[in-house]
Amino acid sequence: MDNQEILLDCTLRDGGYYNSWDFPVDVVITYAEAMCAAGVDYVELGLRSLSNNGYKGPFAFTTDSYLRSLSLPEGVNYGVMVNAGEILKGAGLEESLKLLFPESQDSSPVSLVRVACHIHEFEAALPAAQWLKDKGYTVGFNLMQIASCSDDRIRELGSKAKSYPIDVLYFADSLGGMGPEDVERVIAALRVGWSGDLGIHTHDNMRMALQNTLTASKNGVVWLDSTVTGMGRGPGNARTEELLIEKRYGLDHGVDMMPLLRIIDSFFKPLQEQCGWGSNPYYFLSGKYGIHPTYVQEMLTDSRYSEEDIIAVLDYLKTAGGAGFSSDKLEAARHFYSGVPYGAWSPESVLKGRDLLLLGTGPGVEKHKVAIEQYIKVNKPVVIALNAQSIIASELIDFRAACHPARLLADIDLHVNLPQPLITPASMLPGKIKSALSGKTLYDFGVGIESNTFEFGRNYCVLPSSLVVAYALALAASGKAERVYMAGFDGYSGEDPRNQEMNALIRQYEKQAGSIQLYAVTPTRYDLEAKSIYGAGL
Repeated sequence: MDNQEILLDCTLRDGGYYNSWDFPVDVVITYAEAMCAAGVDYVELGLRSLSNNGYKGPFAFTTDSYLRSLSLPEGVNYGVMVNAGEILKGAGLEESLKLLFPESQDSSPVSLVRVACHIHEFEAALPAAQWLKDKGYTVGFNLMQIASCSDDRIRELGSKAKSYPIDVLYFADSLGGMGPEDVERVIAALRVGWSGDLGIHTHDNMRMALQNTLTASKNGVVWLDSTVTGMGRGPGNARTEELLIEKRYGLDHGVDMMPLLRIIDSFFKPLQEQCGWGSNPYYFLSGKYGIHPTYVQEMLTDSRYSEEDIIAVLDYLKTAGGAGFSSDKLEAARHFYSGVPYGAWSPESVLKGRDLLLLGTGPGVEKHKVAIEQYIKVNKPVVIALNAQSIIASELIDFRAACHPARLLADIDLHVNLPQPLITPASMLPGKIKSALSGKTLYDFGVGIESNTFEFGRNYCVLPSSLVVAYALALAASGKAERVYMAGFDGYSGEDPRNQEMNALIRQYEKQAGSIQLYAVTPTRYDLEAKSIYGAGL
């Protein structure tokens, strides 16, 4: 180990995005003691912020007075982070800093202040370094989203930094898409203009956080960030426990990892199971596409987003640009069918005055297959199967319905080979899907997505959700069907929020003028009027 290397754990700051910076006091003390025992040099306790919108816990503000109320152990240095965007607006840089740091370092529990900057904020925020140094603080500047910059731009940033009393210049793999070669490129470019200490903060979208951190270390970066279990916004960060093993465990530094391992088992692992940080295929894609991980984090915690929705949104953001998080852009991306909905086919031509049987994908279809097939043979309803459901005999299915572009893409080979015509918003589909379906018989029924809206046009609909069942119910209404029987809409066990989502959708549909009476004919957990597929009178 290079004796100059400094390990900084920022669990309470970066991890606070998952629990609103509201960590129990006893956990904080035990965590800080574990950091001391493990030989961590700095603990970044939280943010220091003037923004007070919505409830946030104490480590979103990390005031001196609050920190003094804690029995924080000695043996480790404490720090906080401020966002450049916040100190540059409102009253201006100096006045904001006075409010955030009313005390000099000699009376504050905090010794390190890091300023997180987007590239376009960096130059304007640099004078904060002198102000903070005059107050006695160790000063770091964190450059975010630097991987997208050219080498010339990175060299320029390093040259600007050397004119200010910065103790460590960090670069962050903000979007989690960097690899070791990118880390080496950034370091080489920064070194042209900056000769002081460098630091790195990595994200684990592509499971490269530790490798990138170690690559930076081999290339002379001496400040290394990590968090316990990787707890941090989106997929999280390099894991402190792993970085300690790589850098200090087993060496003659008096490192005791047992307190850290105990608090991982007692607090952080259960919290991880609850909150779900850590990489997954969605975060991997966000890193690969250069999309801000908060998009994924927001979708994973919102029951409105199915797996298909998340993939479709990421595919949209790949083209539209998603390096900076915007809730408005996320909402727009969710409505991947943009513009005025339109189609060329009217479902009245096949549904008017007839009973409609919708075949869902639940296990009820297979369990009651014989009765369903007998009902179809005797009563001759129009039969529409959702997506590529194939339990019922193919010759008994009249049409298939599918509307979600990601689900269509996943099922494209099945749809091409299935014999039934496909009802889908054909005119509005992405080009690659239309091209793949070019040899398929398509009935073009358009769709738009708008929150809390059901609208039934002659050849289009507007839906509150991208769920194919919403599309199928709109088909029934636009087509003026007599009744809708639903088989295989089993619902989910326990308190699964998808039951609530479906029930809300059903209630909204039933309140809309022009909706058609719905009946579940196989067992269901949804709030549907029920009839039995085995009884008469359907």
